[in-house]
Amino acid sequence: MDFTPESGTITMFSTTWCGYCNRLKKQLDAKGIGYKEINIEEVEGTAELVETLNGGNQTVPTVLFPDGSAATNPSASEVEARLAA
Repeated sequence: MDFTPESGTITMFSTTWCGYCNRLKKQLDAKGIGYKEINIEEVEGTAELVETLNGGNQTVPTVLFPDGSAATNPSASEVEARLAA
């Protein structure tokens, strides 16, 4: 399954109990940045994908950008800057 987001948006891998995920979602909403949220505890294969992106760790939020790059626990400002690049 391809989780690469459309231009100008991100895919955010998260869990329901992650405080950092909830904070980032609120900040992205405030900045008007579109995202698709994927719960790694509910979508098969995504926990393993997150592990691959994070050197063996299931760290969330992990953000996937349209260019295929990823960031672990980025700030909303970092997301905004990388989308603008």
